[in-house]
Amino acid sequence: MSLYQKLVAGALFPLHEKLKGHSTTAVHKSLDQSQWLPPAQLAELQLANLRGFLERIGRTVPYYENLFASLGFRPEAVTTLADLQALPLLDKPTIRAHTDALKARDASGLKRFNTGGSSGEPLIFYLGNERVSHDVAAKRRATRWWGVDLGDPEIVVWGSPIELGSQDRVRLLRDKLFRTELLSAFEMSEANLTKFVQRIQQLRPKMLFGYPSSLALIADFALARGLALNTLGIKVAFVTSERLYDHQRERIEQAFGCPVANGYGGRDAGFIAHACPEGSLHITAEDMVVEIVDGDGRVLPAGEQGEIVVTHLFTSEFPFVRYRTGDVGTLGGQPCPCGRGLPVLASVEGRTTDFVTAADGTILHGLALIYVLRDMPGVANFRIVQESLTLTRVEVVPRDVLTELMVAEIHRGLQARLGQEVTIEMRQVEAIAREQSGKFRYVVSKV
Repeated sequence: MSLYQKLVAGALFPLHEKLKGHSTTAVHKSLDQSQWLPPAQLAELQLANLRGFLERIGRTVPYYENLFASLGFRPEAVTTLADLQALPLLDKPTIRAHTDALKARDASGLKRFNTGGSSGEPLIFYLGNERVSHDVAAKRRATRWWGVDLGDPEIVVWGSPIELGSQDRVRLLRDKLFRTELLSAFEMSEANLTKFVQRIQQLRPKMLFGYPSSLALIADFALARGLALNTLGIKVAFVTSERLYDHQRERIEQAFGCPVANGYGGRDAGFIAHACPEGSLHITAEDMVVEIVDGDGRVLPAGEQGEIVVTHLFTSEFPFVRYRTGDVGTLGGQPCPCGRGLPVLASVEGRTTDFVTAADGTILHGLALIYVLRDMPGVANFRIVQESLTLTRVEVVPRDVLTELMVAEIHRGLQARLGQEVTIEMRQVEAIAREQSGKFRYVVSKV
């Protein structure tokens, strides 16, 4: 570690967090130690954190005071994680209906946030310093797994209006001191891609951070033009917020000459899991209880696929208890060779809206449709929207022109998977806009 990195990590960052009222430094120190606990001891810590969290919100949050009383639920009597199942699942409509009652009476300095609304109406919620401290600390712990840390040069390709709207002088100064540079994922034109590649070559970052689709687009652009980015000394490319597809991982690794570290979380649910160099997606178990549930809300065992439900144990100022993420995944049942006692998410398959339904009722992952278009040489980009069981719309950005042969091939491929009776409407477009958050989704199902 260089002297400058020691200055950032040992002085500037702790001062920055203290001025913001965050306990990030102390939390990170604790997380750095607890990750090595044996699974049984880590589970005991997780249970103690859960019980303390439930006791706090039962005293201070009106919504949970009333809910606990109506159910006869006693937080102090919680002795296993399974006791959490006595509480109902929390969904976005419930949060919208009870936003004020979900604020702790003693909360101060709550900041208003919202999701990008990629699956419908955006969710408005609030974050307190406790929650932010734990999420930032968990992110830093996972970053250090890959041999990089605060003060290492970093390029971030991001599109959230919150981040991009906060570039005031203080924020710009902080980013400069921490050697972080933000590139807008909203502006992925050929001219800007040229500038992005040039900036990466100039800065020679140690790490990249961004959406899989954005980094893959930069990678494809550089590879197609023979622009060398794999000799710059980049150690890792962190990706999050979208599903990471195998072809994206391959292109990013090829172009930048570094491994890809997948992360899973959300602005609402928090920093849930991150990949270690062994490839396991480790759950931040000190801060999170992750459940997998079926369509009826029943908890499933490790190895079975269902919806990911999260309880964030440090959101007592605005609680997320058994929160339905809308994502589909599977819990792992085996420890990771890396030696960390943190449990593992075996898979994250994407949002429930990333799955499509064939005319006969068969549920298919969106990949089944993506493969039809992804490898067609004449297709530069596309989006598939399943409007109903009988209608699917496809937007195609061709490399040259959308020919009758390409149209026929796409029709055949999609109807073979969705059903011959399904109408496939196709439209040639010059570009496909990203969502308001800056994310990109190949498949969206409204069924």
